Amino acid sequence: MAQKKKKHLKLWLVMGLAISFFTVGSGFYWNLSADDETYRGLKIFSDVIELVEKNYVDPVDTKELIQKAIQGMVHSLDPHSQLLPPEAFEELQIDTRGEFGGIGIVITMQKGLLTVISPIEGTPAHRAGVKARDIIVKVDGESTKEMMLWEAVKKMRGAKGEPVVITVVRKGEPKPIDFKLIRDIIPIESVKHLALKPGYGYVRVTNFQENTTYDLEAALKNLESGEVPLKGLVLDLRDNPGGLLNQAIRVSDVFLDNGTIVSIKGRLKKHTKIFKAHRDRNKHKYPMVVLVNGGSASASEIVAGALQDHKRGLILGTTSFGKGSVQTVETLRDGYGLKFTIARYYTPDGRSIQAQGIVPDVEVKQMFLDEEDTDDEEGLMKEKDLKNHLEAYPFGEDEEETESDDTEKDGKKKSEKHRTESRYGPLTIEGLKTDNQVMRALEILISYDIFKGVHG
Repeated sequence: MAQKKKKHLKLWLVMGLAISFFTVGSGFYWNLSADDETYRGLKIFSDVIELVEKNYVDPVDTKELIQKAIQGMVHSLDPHSQLLPPEAFEELQIDTRGEFGGIGIVITMQKGLLTVISPIEGTPAHRAGVKARDIIVKVDGESTKEMMLWEAVKKMRGAKGEPVVITVVRKGEPKPIDFKLIRDIIPIESVKHLALKPGYGYVRVTNFQENTTYDLEAALKNLESGEVPLKGLVLDLRDNPGGLLNQAIRVSDVFLDNGTIVSIKGRLKKHTKIFKAHRDRNKHKYPMVVLVNGGSASASEIVAGALQDHKRGLILGTTSFGKGSVQTVETLRDGYGLKFTIARYYTPDGRSIQAQGIVPDVEVKQMFLDEEDTDDEEGLMKEKDLKNHLEAYPFGEDEEETESDDTEKDGKKKSEKHRTESRYGPLTIEGLKTDNQVMRALEILISYDIFKGVHG
């Protein structure tokens, strides 16, 4: 990795990355000319390390002690500030690119178990029969019990053509199942689209990566080139965890001609900026309905907030996650990275989304028409539930009191399966017709067109 220092503003909602760091040399504090209090604190830290190293009942790994100490320090700031070892830093960079070598599954840690959220359509894992909710217990024979999420991801990623064996435990199966998979190039498809009916388009943005704006403009061009002029658009940002700040700004700019898109305000002047919209020769003047839910976070909340404040789109769904902070990633020596929070962001009207979220103009809970029960998001974890989360405003001004949600419930409903299939699987008109939020958005757009024709 080049030693040149780089900065990348990122808004990704990263859950479960392992963090570790090691400072080489025992006298690292001696060069500090800062205040005495800092010096004394570092001296105490050094004394503790020395005492534990020499006197603890069992032998200790000094490197590991220092790593854990720095883990605790950085985690105490807020949930999104992290020190990244080279492997985790590399994975974070890969996540913003357009493709990677791997097997094609989306995974998470649930109660310490490495769990498949969904296989990605057309990938080795999908073709082999890996399913959502499979628990991966081994990768190439190595237990995942003590693995961090980034470690597991790194073990499963690799060059195209190389084999990897994953062992899964599946509900209803008496024995673990081995899948021997041949890695392939996995495209990270952030934009999907189709026509809901002639004149009405649907675009889903799953995350904000380097090519998202380009892919969005291509999708809009395709929808606008149909035989029937585009009369309305459904922009789906549900379960979009965020991504690159510049892409959120550019996506918003596609639909706005002027005014503020977002402002970020930090403690330092260089971290305080206002981002403005620009007039574009490609006009997209049709009405829009923007879908959000509790899984819409960070960059997706910037887009929803900008369109809402400018009255450019009607926001429909349920209140978003509420991550209103901006992280920068600094490149450190030896391949390490430091991701830390530098600012809060505010919508064009000056609203802080932090720990509050985007409140929809029309609240509609998700329910799939082939199910009896609705998707109750009240049990899903949000930003305000995370330990050490930032408050909405730096000094508490104008902050509204909100009740804390419960943590995520054990029981997952069928609607979650629908959501993951929609996000990572094929996009079909049949699937969208069972989604009440999409259908409600379409009804609103059709009604608007009818009303405009009657009273225009």
